[in-house]
Formats: sequence, C-alpha cells, structure tokens
Amino acid sequence: MKIVAIVGARPNLIKVAPLLDALAKRPHVETVLVHTGQHYDERMSDYFFRDLGIREADHYLRVGSGSQAVQTAQVMFALEPLLIQLLPDLVVVVGDVNSTLAATLVAAKLHIRVAHVEAGLRSFDRTMPEEVNRVVTDSLSDLLFTTEQSGVDNLRSEGVSDEKIHFVGNVMIDTLLKHRERALSLGLPARFGVEPGTYAVVTLHRPSNVDDDPMLGRFIDVLAAVQDTMPVLFPVHPRTRARLEEFGLAERVADLKNLQLLEPQGYVEFIGLLAQARIVLTDSGGVQEETTILGVPCLTLR
Repeated sequence: MKIVAIVGARPNLIKVAPLLDALAKRPHVETVLVHTGQHYDERMSDYFFRDLGIREADHYLRVGSGSQAVQTAQVMFALEPLLIQLLPDLVVVVGDVNSTLAATLVAAKLHIRVAHVEAGLRSFDRTMPEEVNRVVTDSLSDLLFTTEQSGVDNLRSEGVSDEKIHFVGNVMIDTLLKHRERALSLGLPARFGVEPGTYAVVTLHRPSNVDDDPMLGRFIDVLAAVQDTMPVLFPVHPRTRARLEEFGLAERVADLKNLQLLEPQGYVEFIGLLAQARIVLTDSGGVQEETTILGVPCLTLR
C-alpha cells in the first residue's frame, strides 16, 4: 500500500511525526512524505524536521507565501502532476492549513482516497480561512479521524456516515508527551532571565488578528497591561513582526520593558517555555490544546 502524507506548516509537522513513526513499523506500507513549503522560514519548518526527528521529505514543492487563493492554487498546481506520477492508494492530510485543503481537492479530483487527521473541528465562523479549509476537507475525505467527541458530533450533524468517522484521539498530544521531559530539561526560563511559573507566553499570528492595524494595536494594549504585572515572552511569527513594522507599532512594543520579543522557537524549546509559564495568551488552536495537557491557564485571542 502506498500512502502520500502531506505537510506544509509547523502544526502539520507536529501532527504527522507520530503517524510517520507508526507507518514506518508496517513493512507493507510505503509512505511518501510531501512538503508543500507553505512555511518556508527555516525556524518555522526545517528546524521542526530536525527537532522532531522527521525524515527528510521525499518531495519539496517550495510554494512559499501568498494570499489564501494564490497559495492554495500553487499547491494544487505543483501537487497534481506529482500525485499522477505516484498513484498512491491514499493521501493523508492533517489539520486545517491551505496545504490541507489544496491536497484534498487535488486528490479528490484524481479519485484518490483521502484521510483527514483532526477532522470535525468547528468554530462555526466562516470568516476564518481555517474553518473553510476544515469544512471542505471533511466533505471530500473518505476517512475522518477525530480528536474529540465534538468532532464526531459535528460530522454527524453534517450528515457524514458513521463508517467514515474514527474517534482516535489527538496525535499532536502524542508528540507533546514524547518530548515533554526533554523540553523541561532545557531550562528555558533561565535562558530568558525569568523564573518558572512567573511569566506569560504570547503567540499571535492569525491574519484576522495581525493584518488589521487597529486590532493589532488593541492586542498590544493588552500585552502592555500584562507586562505591568509579570514578564512576557513573545516569540514573534514572521508575519506578525512584519505587521508591527508596517503599522508603526514596533517602537511602541520595544518600549515595553517587561516584554521580550523572541525569535520563533524550535518545537522542544517552545514546549519548554509553555510548560513552565504562569499563563499563555494565544490565537493558535494547537497551543490551546498543548496548554490543556500541560495544565497551564490559556487565554484565547480572537
């Protein structure tokens, strides 16, 4: 059996790592790993391959950045001839990024079966591009692997038959539990001059949050208030850093003496920061799940 696994962004890598480990133990399965290149910054992609022990991708499409439509179209354009060449029995997609949607569309039109890992999650907000990606991917997939009961309930309410739905749990948490002790052993808080249990960690990257000047300004107001009460560590996504400069907010952030802007962290380093934080503020669905398992209070920025 030949399976093509598609990754494109940091969350995909975290979720696909345990799948690749499991498939490698099955000699009758040939697994082909395709990286679309949706995240092309080294710390947002290549570093995670090394950190999580993921083998080098068999095919790297290098699609890079672009609008929602451009990025989706570029993945489809590059992936279609590859899938025609490989003729897999199954395409596995994970999560809800543009690469997930694009791969699903290509495979479905080529009559290749699709398995969606992390199916059924819904925010019921169609203004979020991830929500559109989820709904379309689930509607076209043949196998729907859910992480929680709400995913099962959502799919059933949308008319998906039970034989397609498989409640399997959260592979991203498999990765977290595998690397948690190593992350704690790194002593990350001391590296940034803070004590465990005393600081906040912030992540902010969604277009609806950072591409709007007034909205991003209001989030900076929030961080200014938080840093008055505790140290704040803010690993800055490349998109967010660019918007801070573009909107003239970078100098204001630099004046917040108790807030540290950090480069994007590797997976294990970031888990080390999360696990020992007093509180986390994030717009990342994955970080929300990770903090739940780590027992760290989390505020969702929407």
